[in-house]
Parts: sequence; C-alpha cells; structure tokens
Amino acid sequence: MKLGNWLLLFSSAFCAVASADVSNVWVADKGNGTYVNPIIHADYSDPDVVAAHDGSGFYMTASSFQCTPGLPILFSTDLVNWEIVNYALDRLVPEEFYDTPRHGKGVWAPSIRFHDGLYYIFWGDPDFGIFMVSTDNPRGKWSEPVLVKGGKGMIDPTPLWDEDGKCYLVNGWAASRADFNSVLTVWEMSPDGKSLIGNPVLVYDGNDGLNHTVEGPKFYKKGEYYYILCPAGGVVDGWQLALRSRSPFGPYESKIVMSRNSSDINGPHQGGLVDTPAGESWFLHFQDKGLYGRVIHLNPVKWVDGWPVMGDNGTPVKKHKKPKGLKSEIITPQESDNFNSRELGKQWEWHANYKPSFGFTSDLGFMRIYGHKLSDNYVNFWEVPNLLLQKFPAPAFTATAKVKIGARTDGQQSGLIVMGHDYCRLSVNFENKRFVISQVECNDAEQGGKETSYRLAEVDPTKVYEAGLNPNYELEIWLRVSVADGGKCRFSYSLDGKKFIGSDHVFTARAGKWIGAKVGLFSVRPSGTDCGWIDVDSFEITKK
Repeated sequence: MKLGNWLLLFSSAFCAVASADVSNVWVADKGNGTYVNPIIHADYSDPDVVAAHDGSGFYMTASSFQCTPGLPILFSTDLVNWEIVNYALDRLVPEEFYDTPRHGKGVWAPSIRFHDGLYYIFWGDPDFGIFMVSTDNPRGKWSEPVLVKGGKGMIDPTPLWDEDGKCYLVNGWAASRADFNSVLTVWEMSPDGKSLIGNPVLVYDGNDGLNHTVEGPKFYKKGEYYYILCPAGGVVDGWQLALRSRSPFGPYESKIVMSRNSSDINGPHQGGLVDTPAGESWFLHFQDKGLYGRVIHLNPVKWVDGWPVMGDNGTPVKKHKKPKGLKSEIITPQESDNFNSRELGKQWEWHANYKPSFGFTSDLGFMRIYGHKLSDNYVNFWEVPNLLLQKFPAPAFTATAKVKIGARTDGQQSGLIVMGHDYCRLSVNFENKRFVISQVECNDAEQGGKETSYRLAEVDPTKVYEAGLNPNYELEIWLRVSVADGGKCRFSYSLDGKKFIGSDHVFTARAGKWIGAKVGLFSVRPSGTDCGWIDVDSFEITKK
C-alpha cells in the first residue's frame, strides 16, 4: 500500500468561498480579506516554505520526527489556506532502526528549496546525519533519501545555491548528540546537493550570554547580503534573529527581528521567509502551544535598512490583511475521513515505519488495523508502532469513530486513543466471549508508567461467526472523545450512533516527545493469541 505520493489534480479556478475540505473547528481565513493567527492550529513543527516554480502558490514542509509517512507537503495559493497534498518520505532510514517507535528521533527541522528544475528537502537526523530528497513535482514521487553527511548531532540544515554556481549549507548542532549547541556552521556543498565539501566553518556563536539556543537556521541571499534567519532563546520563550554578512562564511552581524514583546504569543520564531509576486515578504513560523504542539503563524515582513523586521514592528500579529494579489479559496488541512479510498488519508501517520501487518486500506468502505502483538514484558503503549494518529486540529473539538471490532481470543483490545507522554484510550477488550469497554490511562509513558483501567460496561457481540479454529466475535460501536480547551478529554461510546454513554473520568492530554498530542485508533493483542482487528468506517471531527 502506498502512503502518500498520490498526484492530486490542481484546479486553477479559485474563489473566495468555502470548499468541501474546510474544518468545522478551525478556519483562519475570515472571508473578508483578513486572517487570524494561528493560520493552522495543528502541530507542524519547524515549518519551511518555498514558492512554487510555476507561480501557482507555495509549498510547505515540517518536522515529522519518527512518524510515517514523513515530511508532509502542504500547498497554498495565498499563504493562509493550506491543504496536505503529499508526503516526501514514505519510510525513515535506516529502516531497521525506525521499524519500531523511536519517539522524538527521525526528521528534525527540514528546509525546502527549488533549484535548477528540482525541489529539494534537507533535514537533520540527530543520530545519523544530514539527508536530502528531491523531485520535479512536489505532488508526485520524491527520490529515495540521500545521506549527504553521516554523523551525530548535525541538525536543521538549509542549502543556498549562489549565482556563481557554488552551493553552501548551514546547520545547527544538538547538544544531546554533539555535546555542544548554540552555534551555527556553514559548509560548502556539491552543486547537486549530495555531499559536503571540506569541513564546517563556525559562523555564529550564541554562547554569548544574549542569544543562547541558536538553532533552526534558514539561508537566503538578497542583494549583496547573505542572510541566516534563526531562532534563539528556546522553543517556548525565544525570539527570532536575523544574521547578515557579505560572505556566506561571515562574519555576521545580528539583530532581533521579532519577539513576544507585549503580545501573548510566546516563542514567535523558527520558520521560513518567502516573497510573493506582488513583492511582499512573509514569514511562516511556529508558536509552541504545549499539548497542541507547534502551531503555524503567518507574519508580514518589512525590510528596514536591510533587515527583515517581522510582524507589527517586531511584534507578532494576531490578525492581519491577507497577502496582496493572490487568489484563494478557503481550505484547511484534512481531518475527517470516511475511508473510501485505497490511499491512506493524508491526515494520518503511523508511529513507526509502516508494515503490511499494521493493516490495510480497501475499496470496501473501511480501513482495517490489525492487532499488534505486544511484547512479553509489555508496560504501556509507548512500544506500539501501529497507532494510526492525526494531529489535534483545534483547541476544542470532538472526534467520533464508527468502527467494527473483530476478536477471537481473550485479551484483544481495540479502540480510540489520545496519545502523548500521558495517554488515554477508550478500549474495547474481548473477555470470555463478551466485550468489555474500559477507559485506560497512563502517565509518564516514556518513563515506564503503568496503565490504570476504569471498567465502563460489558456488552454482547453484534455478530458471531465461524472463522478457522476459533469463532470470530464482532462488535459494531461508536467511540468518541470530546476535547475542551486546555486538553480536557471526555470519552464516550454508543451502540446505536445516537445515544452516547460517557465516562466520569476526565483526562488531560499532554504532548508527546517533540510532538503535540494526537488522536486516533489502535488495536493490540497479547503475545501468543490470535490476531484481532478494528475496521474503521468513519472518523469525524466536529465542534465540541
């Protein structure tokens, strides 16, 4: 089964009206020529953006860490309205390493660029090095990953092709692997982007008592100056720096070009600069919102004395006029899914490299997820690779899944989950020819936290039929979680799709490792038991 790489047809007929793919819970475009931030209230960490070479719009990518497919490709005609059109990375490499969940590892802070007929994405894997993929069509097939430079600690790479034919690459360093950070280095790179030349050159040191935690650099050239845009001060409370020099290797002078100032928008930094055909400059970046992850903001940029001053004179904006001269339609990243396609919906990612044993799409109107065999020393879901999840799409929303659960032997569990460092799942367990509905919670999953289960109900199967050595027991059920602002989650279930019975236990969602909380589906089984499954007929995101 292909995960992504489906060529979507692009229509040139745009109008300022709502399309079919519009969220019920978060729309930034106000329909009157203005927008509000965040333009995407979902976890697209470390975004970067590039103008499409044919003038049709803009492409964005973001960190995806251990989740697959990785490197999401989003498209917009106006920098405000975005849809997911592809993924650049079907599987993480080395495959044998990422075939099991590697929370917080994998794809860090990618950059996307267009040069000489090809789109390129570079990213740093802090454990293995700097990688690159390329394509002539961002909506089509991307190349297999190229290891540009192997090693530990190299993160956040961005290339720059100069007018003289030379190519350079800037990157940051992760202290967790390299034993140092807060510095930026520049390498010369081969023009094909496949290898680095010589040794890295230190171009900026944030260990100056002023700009600690310098990372996430993006490389540009404008006029006679080379610019490196980079965040400093940390993810939550940092600011945006601009560095400039007349040489790619420096020395660079620096200036803070956006910070929180009097706003309530914390950590406004780390993103991509892009120009529109009308000659405007815009900065697409993230804001860390805790359990919701790193949500996307758009700020105007004015060039003042050769410096890109962002937002309202350096303060991030909450509302603003949309970019000039760009046609648009109101559209948002995909959320709800009726599972009527052979292609997995682009809102979904697995927690590790996909394997056929995870499950299949179908032409039968549902998605099947098979029960993952838990290890003999199972502690909690931190080890489960076949979690099918999507990002929280708004501060408050309700997710409802219509499913059919199949089970043959005791101990099989399937259901709905909110996943993070703490997680909670509405679990339908098979026990002694009946189904037991429970709310199962776990705190500090990475640290080996144990699960606590609250038994809600016991129900009979909807259907029983012979299937090999053991009969198959089926249950049709609707599973729901309502998320209130602040991540307060209430789970409920229904046997008819109309009357929902709720749990008294309120769970507070928590971010995962470098990612926001996610919501989705699971199926697991104890070692030594027959494989059960969950068939997902629909997954609907609505207002709370």
